[in-house]
Amino acid sequence: MAEDEPVEAIVVDVPTRRRGAVVYIVLASLAVVALLFVFVFPTRSYLTQRHDLAQAESRLQLLRSQRKQLDREAAKLGTDTEIERLARETYHLVKPGEQAYVVIPSASTTTAPAATTSTTAVPPTSASHG
Repeated sequence: MAEDEPVEAIVVDVPTRRRGAVVYIVLASLAVVALLFVFVFPTRSYLTQRHDLAQAESRLQLLRSQRKQLDREAAKLGTDTEIERLARETYHLVKPGEQAYVVIPSASTTTAPAATTSTTAVPPTSASHG
C-alpha cells in the first residue's frame, strides 16, 4: 500500500442499524406467532375437547340410568297384574261378573272434581237361573 492512498473508513450509517432492528423485531414477532400456533391454540383446543368429553360422559351416564329405569318399567308393563291395573284405571274395564259404578259429584260444588270409578264383584245369584 502506498502512503499516498487514502484509507477507507468503514462507516455504518444509521438507516442500516434501524433496518437491522426492524428485521429483528419482525423475526421475533414471527417467532411469537409461531409459538402461539404450535402451543397455545392446540392446548386451547385440547382443553375444549376435554370439557366437551366430560359433558358427553355425563350425558351418557344420565341416558344409561334413564334406560335402566325404562327397562324396569317395560318389564313391569309385561306382567298380567300391571296390564289388569292399567285396564281398570285407564279404560275402566271390569272382569266378567263385576259391575262398575261411577260416583257423580254433588251439585252443590262449584268445581267439578274428576269422577271416580269403583268396581265390585257381584256374586252369582240363584234367581237368575230359574
